[in-house]
Amino acid sequence: MPVTVIRNAAWIVAHEAGAHTYLKDGDVAFEGDKIIHVGGTYDGTADVEIDGRDRLVSPGLVNIHSHPSSEAMNKGMLDELGSPKLGMSSLYEFMPLFRPDDEGRQACVEVTYSELLLSGVTTLVDLSVAWDGWLDTFAASGLRGVVSPMYRSARWYTDNGSTVSYEWDDAAGRADMDAALALIDAAAAHPSGRLSGMVSPSQIDTCTPDLIRDSFAAAQEKGLPFQIHAAQSVVEFNEITRRHGRTPLEWLDDLGVLAQGAIIGHGIFLNDYDMVYWPEANDFALLQDSGVAVAHCPTVFQRRGITMNTVGRYIRGGVPLGIGTDTYPHNMLEELRNALYLSRVTSRNAYDLRTSHIFDAATTGGAAILGRDDIGKLAVGAKADLFMADITAPSMRPLRDPLRSLIYVAGERAVRDVFVDGRHVVVDGTVQAFDLPDALARLEAAQRRAEEAFRGLDFADRRHDEASPYVYALDA
Repeated sequence: MPVTVIRNAAWIVAHEAGAHTYLKDGDVAFEGDKIIHVGGTYDGTADVEIDGRDRLVSPGLVNIHSHPSSEAMNKGMLDELGSPKLGMSSLYEFMPLFRPDDEGRQACVEVTYSELLLSGVTTLVDLSVAWDGWLDTFAASGLRGVVSPMYRSARWYTDNGSTVSYEWDDAAGRADMDAALALIDAAAAHPSGRLSGMVSPSQIDTCTPDLIRDSFAAAQEKGLPFQIHAAQSVVEFNEITRRHGRTPLEWLDDLGVLAQGAIIGHGIFLNDYDMVYWPEANDFALLQDSGVAVAHCPTVFQRRGITMNTVGRYIRGGVPLGIGTDTYPHNMLEELRNALYLSRVTSRNAYDLRTSHIFDAATTGGAAILGRDDIGKLAVGAKADLFMADITAPSMRPLRDPLRSLIYVAGERAVRDVFVDGRHVVVDGTVQAFDLPDALARLEAAQRRAEEAFRGLDFADRRHDEASPYVYALDA
């Protein structure tokens, strides 16, 4: 196998004795898909040498929650849009009305995968509704992919903007689950060798109890992680308490799925959250005692005036927490920054959450949640999943602490090269798998088509620019 050596890297985020640590002026070497040397001087044979003197070498980021097949197209539409009569969420009134067609979905995915790679992501959980060509496109991206086809027993809708209704079809939900499990098996057998699966019934309020139980059982039987959206909105919290007299987390616990191996997508609306009221429960203790993990995606919620209470509390409380990019921009470094700032604002405490906590969550923390101990770290024997950032970039300077400069200031602008499985998938800031400018042009065309279709889907018969007006009036 060819050996690649990054020589004299200015900074290395190495992993020693179970924790990340900084090393300076050392080599990182990998043979094929495995790291064989970190720090100091590599004296072995090298097939490829890369000058690391102006580079930070970091483990690739592990993104445990993303929706690549739809979210990128919402840019400009949902930036400041919520439903005031539905807890400010845009899930129920607007998101079902602004979706890409098949051509647009392909462009959407290519844009999203590219954005994620450019922000240092090397492992991605893709929560999408199954579509033709998904596995091959995911593999072609160069990412290490966790295929997580979503399915459910009901669709939600609103016909008045103030109440949410559910249209149930248990048989369709069961058939979609079977198809999802078959797709997960196909992912594991994909010739790329970089795809795996996750069992993902869509949302707690759109799935029957049996579908949720059986999905978790299937995940346990296959040795796969399980993820479901829960405690993600006021509407959902009130719907579950109305149906069952239990909070969403209490109900999942009753079903036997609030357990190790399960991931709660978002997990924000606990019984003590200030936008809901259910004083007799103790959802946070349930999280602590159960071993269940939480996928935290701060950006999508901050748009709606919502934030976790608090990220620091969850991490200090021992709740396994990973980071995702639920929405555009699919920029993992920006999600880390938002998590840090929002946790401090919410707690009014600059020490509520440290940079090390959130970087751990995005690397080794996410890896552990996925049941992996060979990603999210630079250590001998780990997968050669890493990125390099230019420490001479203006946004990185003056340089005192490279991760602080990267996360708080530079973000994706400093990321120059990304390797996954030892393959050079971003070269000098260019994604190798896709023509990003072309994908963006195709996505914009799909967005125009979605705008035309919007009025025919909306219960209030609004045009897209009436539902989400431009920042300033458009002078015709």
